[in-house]
This record gives sequence, structure tokens and C-alpha cells, in this order.
Amino acid sequence: MADEQHGLVFPSDEEGRRSTTAVGRAVVADALRPADQVGARAAERETAWRGEYLLYFRRLVEAGLGSPEDAVGIAGAGLESLHERMRVLGDDGEVPLAEWPTGSGGTTSFDQVEVDGTGERVDELVLPYRGDRLRGDEIRRQVDRWVEAGVVEPSVAEAVGAVLANPDWLRLEGHTVAVIGAASEMGPLQALTRWGARVAAVDLPEANLWDRVAETASAGAGTVVAPRAAGQVSGTPGADLLADVPALSQWLADQPGTLVVGNYVYADGATNVRVSTAVDELSRRLLSSRDDVALAFLATPTDVFAVPGEAVAQATERYETRSRAAKTIGRPLRAASGGRLLRRPYAPDTAPGVNDSLVPQQGPNYALAKRLQRWRATVARHEGATVSMNVAPPTRTRSVVKNRALAAAYAGAHRFGVEVFDPSTSNVLMAALLVHDLHTGGGPRHEHPWQDEAYAAAHGGLWRTAYAPRSALGLAALLGMGAARG
Repeated sequence: MADEQHGLVFPSDEEGRRSTTAVGRAVVADALRPADQVGARAAERETAWRGEYLLYFRRLVEAGLGSPEDAVGIAGAGLESLHERMRVLGDDGEVPLAEWPTGSGGTTSFDQVEVDGTGERVDELVLPYRGDRLRGDEIRRQVDRWVEAGVVEPSVAEAVGAVLANPDWLRLEGHTVAVIGAASEMGPLQALTRWGARVAAVDLPEANLWDRVAETASAGAGTVVAPRAAGQVSGTPGADLLADVPALSQWLADQPGTLVVGNYVYADGATNVRVSTAVDELSRRLLSSRDDVALAFLATPTDVFAVPGEAVAQATERYETRSRAAKTIGRPLRAASGGRLLRRPYAPDTAPGVNDSLVPQQGPNYALAKRLQRWRATVARHEGATVSMNVAPPTRTRSVVKNRALAAAYAGAHRFGVEVFDPSTSNVLMAALLVHDLHTGGGPRHEHPWQDEAYAAAHGGLWRTAYAPRSALGLAALLGMGAARG
């Protein structure tokens, strides 16, 4: 890994190498073991992990469908395995996460900076969409159009409708929302501050990041607090998640009101697993030290999910009623590709179906980082915590469009019934779903964890498109190549 090794790291072997492949393979095998011992043994023995990991991440979902206990067991085993394997570089070498000492290369304690917004509070839900600012019934009609087009699940209309009917919810009175990854494009910082919420903003202590956070806080109508190393009166606020979890957990534990720990972090490559594990350790410590902690996550749509029978039915109908031209083109493409291109997405009448929208280019570290968040959501919800975890739509963020293949695929996705959102739309929509969840105990409780994940999923159409998403990805990229260059 190219970044400096400090704080939370992958374990080193006898030769001092830190293998992300060895850890990822072992964690997936450990997670599968409670429900799928054959799959666990296969994962352990896999010699081409970076090429074959997609199979095992799908298997993690399929193995959990047998019973709620299977799903919770997989999530718990995965979390335990990752926490046991990852290490913290301290003064005396590597130590387990559970023994993470305060000040081991990081900050010992934090004071805080506070910024009160000077803007006028927005007291209604306003959704930016394609140059317009939708309100009230305009939002309802747009969400209904998304539902009809298969872009979001029908339960999104239910959740957004509840927020529209209760605009006083937006302020999140009595809460402190810790936005971990405050400068993230997909984070809710701007929406929450406009609505007058109290936010604990956590990001790296870098001037350019803090300037963006402070500008957003000043323009809003809420209060933003941020950690700053104790005694540094003029230092840049922020915290290094890879080194500062013990001190950060103490600072957040002292925040007033119901504490919401929102995970919006992202990093490239193996660092993504490291920072996601750091947030998970932070969440675990706060859940054990306070009895009023809620968790919030955004699930990526480019993952594997169990989906309702209604989604399977709509996708099946679209496949079977596709145009004559699509059928004419599709047959030779499937034959030439050995059945890989333009495949039907589900076996008909399957309930639940399994949607596999994993993108190979994102890699096994990205998949593990995002699956870690879903595992924590499953376990925390099972243990009685309030959890907001919603599938976010495909979005044109900087991290996506800098990848040429993904940028091209997103530019051509509309040819296959998939809508890619602008960040401004995704931000507000997902913040509204967060508000809904925090005022409804995490939303309705379901019998099985897969149903909790599917509730209010804004997947952009990936669950209901006529083709298995990965079988259309290359063609979408080819069709979108010109637009992506533009």
C-alpha cells in the first residue's frame, strides 16, 4: 500500500508484508462458516482472490437467506474476524483493536470548535432535481415516477411522504449527528445544517477540508462542532481515524442529545478497509459506552442484495417484453460471450431474488469495506439499536467519474433503464431517508435482515432492469464512452 503505515493497519506476516488479499479472503471465509461451511472452505483455498472475489461476496448474501439467524450469524462472524485480524501500530509494536491505546501515534484528547450557522433555516423538504427545486406534491410526483420506472423501491415513496407530512422532523431536535467523513460528496452535512440540525463534523485535520466544512456550517442554520487537538488554539480542526479512535470516542461520548454515528467515509484501495474498520471500532465503543446511540450508513448500489419478488417480476417482464431489435442483437452477443452478455437478471418467480451489481473494477477492498458496514447494521439492529441503512442511488461523484470505465458505464446506463443521480439530488434524498429512520426507530422492522436492507432502497434501477447489471456493464460503457469524455 502506498500510504504511510500508521495507526490501524493490516497485520504483517513474518516477512513484514501486509496482505490485503489474505485478510479479505480469511474474513469472508470466517463469515461464511456459520451458515456455509463448503463456501468457507472454498474461500480459504481460493488462489485467485482478486479475480474471483465476486463469487464469494454473492455467496455471503445467498448463505444468509436460509433464516434470520443465518444472516445475523454471518454478519457477526465477519465483524469478529475483521476486528481480531486488524492491528494498531503502537509504541510497542502491533496490538489488537480491542487494546488500542490512547495516544498511540494519535491525539490524546480533543477540545472542540463550534460554528453557528448564519443562514435562514429551511423548514421544508426541497429536492434539487435536474435544475429544478421540487417541493411538496412535486416531490411526491417525482418519487412516484421513480417508483413506476423501477428506479427506487415503492417504500421510498412511503418514507419520503412521511417526511413531507412532518417537516418539523428535519431539524432533528434533540440529536447530535456525527458525520464521519464530513467533507464527503455523499454525506448529509449540507442538508442537515440547512435544516438546523446539530452536527459533529469529523474529517481529516486538513485546511482544505475544514474550509469546506466551515463554509457549509456558516451558510447553514444549525450548529456544527468539530474536534481539535487539546491545547491547539489555532490548529486546524479534525481527526485522523486511523490513529485517533480512542480520543475521538471519548469526545463523541460527551456530545449532548441522542448520538447518531453516521459513516460516510471513503478512501482508495486498502485504506478504505482501514478507515471503515476504524469507524466500526468507533461505533462499537460508543454503543458500549452509551445506551442512546443510533447508527447511519449509505449502502452502495453496486453490491449484492436480496430483492423483493415484485422487483424480480418487473425485471422479468422487462426482459421478456424487450424489443425485437434488442432480442436480435442480444442472441449473438450472448452466444459470442459464452452467455456473459445481456443475461436475464433473475430466474422467473424467484422470491426473494438475488441482485448482483458488483463491479469488478471497484475491487475486493471496496467490497469488504462496504460489506463491513452492512454487517454492523445487521448486528446492531438485531441487538436493538436504531439503524438507518439505505441503499443510495448510483451517483456522479468525483470518486466515480475519475474511473474511466465507471464514468463511461454511468454515462450509458440510461440505455438499460438505470438512472444515475447528481450528487445534489442524492444528498438531499438520502438525508431525508435518514431523518425518516431516526424518527421511526430505524423504520419498520422486518422478519429477515434482507428485508430491512431492501426497505426504501434507491438503487437507481439496478434491481429492476431487464438485464443482470454486470452483463450489461461493458455495453453501457461502450455506449457512454463519448458522453463520458464530454
